[in-house]
Amino acid sequence: MKKAIFKEGVLPVLLITLGVMMRFLPHPANFAPIGAIAVFSGMYLPKRVALIVPLLAVLASDFFIGFYDWKIMLSVYGGFLLMGVIGLFVRKHKKVGNVIGGTLLGSLSFFLITNAAVWMFGAMYASDFAGLMQSYFMALPFFLNSVLGDLFYVGVLVGGMELVLRLAAPENSQARRGNKFRWV
Repeated sequence: MKKAIFKEGVLPVLLITLGVMMRFLPHPANFAPIGAIAVFSGMYLPKRVALIVPLLAVLASDFFIGFYDWKIMLSVYGGFLLMGVIGLFVRKHKKVGNVIGGTLLGSLSFFLITNAAVWMFGAMYASDFAGLMQSYFMALPFFLNSVLGDLFYVGVLVGGMELVLRLAAPENSQARRGNKFRWV
């Protein structure tokens, strides 16, 4: 019962709060926890809330920061949704390599989706293949920060959760044996 309340009530609220707070605190561009929250939510939260949590964090902070072009916003929200779906896959194949690979795939997908949207719907780049490539090239510094932020925050969140799970359930517990995190 306590575990269900934590995973369905307290943990999602904590993740949304973390996501909102970190968007307001000073940080390097794109070094933020929202992508990591999406991957983590897919890995650990019940499926009915896993994909909603990161979207609520972005929506809540966008409410205060300000909204922008809806087509580009849709790509941002879609990118985070995809990262949550990747987390759902990693949940079934929970190994360190899969967590890192899933995080990198999520970062890359987000980068490709959002910068394609900026190219298509913004007025910054020529509307040809060269313009798309320029959009990706100009965003590389932001991509590096996204990858580093996603890896850092996934490491903190997943590492913290695995520590909590190990401390909460003794190693010989039947409930813990089936969901053991594998290092390789």
